[in-house]
Amino acid sequence: MIHVHHLENSRSQRVIWCLEELGVDYELVTYRRDPETMLAPASLKEVHPLGKAPVITDEGRDGRAVAESGAILEYLVERHDEEGRLVPVAGSDARERYRFWLHHAEGSAMPPLVMRLVFSRLGKPPVPGLMRPLGRQFAKGVERRFLGPRLRELSAFWNVTLAESSWFAGDSFSAADIQMSFPILALESRGGLADLPHLADFLARCRAREAYRRAVDVGGKFSVV
Repeated sequence: MIHVHHLENSRSQRVIWCLEELGVDYELVTYRRDPETMLAPASLKEVHPLGKAPVITDEGRDGRAVAESGAILEYLVERHDEEGRLVPVAGSDARERYRFWLHHAEGSAMPPLVMRLVFSRLGKPPVPGLMRPLGRQFAKGVERRFLGPRLRELSAFWNVTLAESSWFAGDSFSAADIQMSFPILALESRGGLADLPHLADFLARCRAREAYRRAVDVGGKFSVV
């Protein structure tokens, strides 16, 4: 049995989606964020020293804990995707693309999106009232000079990629699409996809998948925190 340690409003929805695609039995263990700090509870550190989600424990392997989204997806695919539904054939061009996008999602895509979220909160509580105007001005400067240009560059790259194929690794859906869905959802929620039609079409295809809908039913609406 796989236990998915699911923190509300976190990236762990992707793990649920992957398990639903694979048809693997799992049990959800849900954790709530601290309402003031929005941090994970200390109890998650009992599962993994970092105390962050996503993390899974595999009772079939003596309760082994596996953390980090990409590592978890690779772990699940290696052990439960005997038919190769979520990973292209080894040695193929599609496999090289798959590997790149599986790691690009967290390595290059999510950091500026998380930074945008963090800076957007500088003008809001719990930042002291007298500091909020300065915080807002600082955030605008970072957005204008760094985050905005970087995210436009990244999103254009994703859009061009999906203009050439239906999915990130090629014409077949893979775990790389599960991984890349999150930065695109974040982009949609914080800026929109009006000028990025291929990204919008990608999300529509994701949302049409039965496993995606089941994952939302189980873990809640996909968050972009």
